[in-house]
Amino acid sequence: MATDDAPGHKQGGLSKVAIFRPYPFTPGQKIRITGGKRAGDWEVVALSERTMTLRCPISGREFEWDQFCYLLEEKTDEPWPAAD
Repeated sequence: MATDDAPGHKQGGLSKVAIFRPYPFTPGQKIRITGGKRAGDWEVVALSERTMTLRCPISGREFEWDQFCYLLEEKTDEPWPAAD
């Protein structure tokens, strides 16, 4: 709960704000997650309003998770999957 004495809170003033927007994935898209327990290269297999199914390009295993990703940056001409 926000209070007037919360860090970064300025009543009536301007503040630094981090803004996140869910990424509009498409099936077949190749993605790289950096950090966290799902870090690595994935291929988007299927999407629903609430979940996404990702496939590991190395093992071929598929996992269905609640949608959780947000776009940080897009790169072209990137090796995929990445060499460790």
